[in-house]
Amino acid sequence: MAITQAKLRATFSFRRILIPILIGITFSTISVLTTNFEFSALKNIRIDPYYFSLALVCMVVRDLAYIVRIRILTEKKLRISDAWHVVMLWEFATSVTPSIAGGSVFAFFFVNAEGINLGKSTAIVLVTALLDELFYILCVAVILLVYGKQVMLIGSDFNFDPMFFFLIGYGVIILFTSSILLGIFVAPQGLKYLLTKTFSISFLKRWRPKAEKTGDEIIISSKELKGKSILFWLKAFIATSFSWTARYLVLNCLILALNPSLGFHLQQQVIIYAKQLIMWVILLISPTPGASGVAEMLFPAFFAGEFAANTHAAVAVLWRGISYYPYLFIGLIILPIWLAKLEKRKKQKKNLEI
Repeated sequence: MAITQAKLRATFSFRRILIPILIGITFSTISVLTTNFEFSALKNIRIDPYYFSLALVCMVVRDLAYIVRIRILTEKKLRISDAWHVVMLWEFATSVTPSIAGGSVFAFFFVNAEGINLGKSTAIVLVTALLDELFYILCVAVILLVYGKQVMLIGSDFNFDPMFFFLIGYGVIILFTSSILLGIFVAPQGLKYLLTKTFSISFLKRWRPKAEKTGDEIIISSKELKGKSILFWLKAFIATSFSWTARYLVLNCLILALNPSLGFHLQQQVIIYAKQLIMWVILLISPTPGASGVAEMLFPAFFAGEFAANTHAAVAVLWRGISYYPYLFIGLIILPIWLAKLEKRKKQKKNLEI
């Protein structure tokens, strides 16, 4: 069951991706304009070039670690350039889809289009989700174990209790992770059964044969994954850890870069890191593309105390400018190039068959 070129082009048409981009930019703009944002306050900000450069390095490490991981999970069947395309398009899809849906919905397309069968592509995407959530669960647990629950507490500048949402989200993540573990490593037949039952619904019946085939491929992939060595899983988890740690440290570095007088204090940096763990769970339920607007709105509530008055909105824009907006433009550039590459491969394959 391969994804056809026509389906790919229809799914990622310019009109379809332009709308969520415009929605995201609009929400981000509104959230900034509704804060006490004063451009004059920016004149007094000094930027530490060392920590700012380190923030950019963290972004590069984040993506390189993702590339390494996808290469590990596909057993290096993807070339580095192909893995880079998959990672960038995956991030692009995440940026233009509501956070509650996530870019993983489209990741199957990208991995499958690179020549990995759909069953294995499905297993790989589920395993990446498993590794991501496992890192998050362990990271929170380690911080709580070392520093105690007080490090996860934040100010009360909210109309809701962020810790309440965090605890619910943390529980859901544990449940989700357990479900993937069961579906891939314990009962893949059950996952196939769930797929076929889902596609037995009247308006989905036309795709039931494909769902059954995908289920069979997942069972085969499950056997392959269960046979992997401890070293294989260790390397995949280390790559995941590097990527997510670098992702979170971007903001730590930006805070130090834009507030040099703050100085580096380990516990304070751990608190900033812990706040991001809480904020990330809340952003997961955002209905806007890439959590646009919601991220900028939550930022001052979590981190306003780290900056001079009325400058937090500018910092939020800079933070998103490094960690979110670039993927919109990279995706728009790479997507047509990638589709053209797939078309070229298809023609070369036809010529070889003649």
